[in-house]
Amino acid sequence: MRGFSTLPIHSRSPVATDYGNKISIPTVNQNEKKAPMVKISVYIIAYNQETKIRPALESVTWADEIIVADSFSSDRTAEIAEEYGAKVIQIPFKGFGDLRNKAIFACSHEWIFSLDSDERCTPEARDEILSIIQRFSLHNSDYSNSLSEEEEKKRRSEEDRGKEKDRGNRKSVGEKLHDLYYVPRKNFFMGKWIRHSGYYPDYRQPQLFRKGTLVFKSDPVHERYDIISENRAGRIRSPIHQIPYLTIEEMLAKKNRYSTLGAIKLEKEGKSCGMFTALMHGIWSFIRTYFLKAGFMDGWPGFVIAFGNFEETFYKYVKLYEKNMKLGHLDSNSHGQG
Repeated sequence: MRGFSTLPIHSRSPVATDYGNKISIPTVNQNEKKAPMVKISVYIIAYNQETKIRPALESVTWADEIIVADSFSSDRTAEIAEEYGAKVIQIPFKGFGDLRNKAIFACSHEWIFSLDSDERCTPEARDEILSIIQRFSLHNSDYSNSLSEEEEKKRRSEEDRGKEKDRGNRKSVGEKLHDLYYVPRKNFFMGKWIRHSGYYPDYRQPQLFRKGTLVFKSDPVHERYDIISENRAGRIRSPIHQIPYLTIEEMLAKKNRYSTLGAIKLEKEGKSCGMFTALMHGIWSFIRTYFLKAGFMDGWPGFVIAFGNFEETFYKYVKLYEKNMKLGHLDSNSHGQG
């Protein structure tokens, strides 16, 4: 349910979020002049995420459209998504960059919010997102031109009071509007909010943006992107939440998968390395996470994260070395030779 009277109220019923908070239903003044409708799509990328995707979906039921980009999951991921009215599209996995571009293409509306299946949009982030697209609809349309002088003064006065209230609550995103916004993420691991280790605020990529302003490169993992906009991307103040790993076993499986994708990416870039170089890359990753990014301040979870980064980085380069040397691949001409 949207939290602003100038925006359309979504037909979905409010549900409890992952944090036990109910989404409140605002009172709508039917006599109030409406700004032109600006709708928002949410896309979620997922693969075999039946244990995580439900809270992610529940946190974005306020959106006008939910797209779930699945890659032929073998569990109930797609079925659960459809329970929430999401449109599920099946995309063969060729890398996260390709997956995101196709998910964006499938979105119908001007504004897009990207959420991963292990992320949760908080009520505070939701309100800030809706405030942005509401302000955008007011400032980038002929809406204000249709008002009388008296009505325009009233509108500006109400808008100024709203900005003052935002500043008082330290939630203002600033008066300047942007086409794209980075979103901070609070990561939780081993039952703890990870404040260091490079895990907060963790501005990874613009997650709120207008369609046509963000294009991802075809990277298998840790996808890069191009911003197509005349102004710089802004930043939202209110964080979303992420639970990257529910168990250590899941963490190790993800590190293994990402190291494989990372090796493919390096090979495509024409990179090569030896075993000593692989070890040095792994050690540097640990030092950067644990010391330079103050992972030691996160206690044992910080050490586990740093060691996990060592493993992912080390094995990424070992797998690249394996590819360079073609280890494990017998030359057809060598069969039967002594």
